[in-house]
Amino acid sequence: MTWATDAALAVLLGGGLGGGICLLLVLVPRIGAPSVSRRIAPYIREVTDPAGTTAWEFIGRAGAAGSLGWSTAVERAASWAVRLVGTSDALATRLAQAGREPDPAAFRARQLGWGVAGLGVGALAVVVLALAGSFAGPTLLLPIVAGAAAVIACDVLLAAQAKARTARIADEMPTVLEFLALCLAAGEGILDSLRRVAAVGSGELTAELRAVVLDVGTGSSLPDALTAMSRRLHVPSLSRAVEHLVAALDRGAPLAQALQAQAADAREDAKRSLIEAAGRKEILMLLPLVFGLLPLSVLFAVFPGVFMLRLGIG
Repeated sequence: MTWATDAALAVLLGGGLGGGICLLLVLVPRIGAPSVSRRIAPYIREVTDPAGTTAWEFIGRAGAAGSLGWSTAVERAASWAVRLVGTSDALATRLAQAGREPDPAAFRARQLGWGVAGLGVGALAVVVLALAGSFAGPTLLLPIVAGAAAVIACDVLLAAQAKARTARIADEMPTVLEFLALCLAAGEGILDSLRRVAAVGSGELTAELRAVVLDVGTGSSLPDALTAMSRRLHVPSLSRAVEHLVAALDRGAPLAQALQAQAADAREDAKRSLIEAAGRKEILMLLPLVFGLLPLSVLFAVFPGVFMLRLGIG
């Protein structure tokens, strides 16, 4: 056995022993129990503070000494990740677009967890290669590469989720605006129309409208709630529609006609986006034809003749 195999066995056995000890420590009631702040925060959290930041600051000052569980270590790791990587408004915007809680610190903590998991997978791969006798010097870089790849993959996944959700919101825009215009034309008010659409619909935009109705119910004005939604999501078509709707509310213009015009503009934007996407993907659209339908048609045309020649018919 070489030194690499000995080291791999030591890491494997030590990791197994450490994991078993950690699992046993989790079963200890004092360590495995949730902290005081986690237990009492839902009972003192305000309605206007869904994130619970006010409760968290109060409890952090009053009972930080009593929280000695694993949550404290996770929170410290999250704060360290935030100090190391930092946060930005663009990250909060992407989190809101993806439908997640706009908390950059929590996302950085999740990224840190992904990186640690990547390091563990890379280290396990090094151990397996060492036990298999395929260990080499560059193999030691596998944990670092795997950790960096995991961190980047977490960010890429967030960007993909944000892009897909904003696309769904843009697709739902014409239908939702036409439904609002229909409710307004039937004699309902704008808030009642929003409440009806939010209750009936099941898409991403209707979920955002439910949040708007909740904000209005907790004391915010309707223009402020709509403007906050458009700023949080940063969808161009939605921002344009909200600007026209807020302007119509301020000036007393007919809302039904404004919403119908915005719905027509949204449909035109969707058609233009579809044509632009088709123009960018002409080659990709030809791939199924060239490599799928064309060989199949040639096969159907040539195979009967070849079969008949082999049989000596004709």
